Amino acid sequence: MSFQAYLDNVQAKTGKSPEDFKGLAEEKKFIEGDTIKTGVKATQITDWLKSEFGLGHGHAMAIYAFLKGKKE
Repeated sequence: MSFQAYLDNVQAKTGKSPEDFKGLAEEKKFIEGDTIKTGVKATQITDWLKSEFGLGHGHAMAIYAFLKGKKE
């Protein structure tokens, strides 16, 4: 499955775009500007996505990768 397919599936499941997740991550103080804040671990973000949005590990990691700056 391509990276974009993961993002598309997340949006279909949650109704939220990757940009929506970026805004939510900013509210949670996980990111600052265009990058993940120093000291924030991948597990913190994926655990939040799994518990709050019911994402599986692969889909949560795709959002994490997006937040880190991956675009394709």
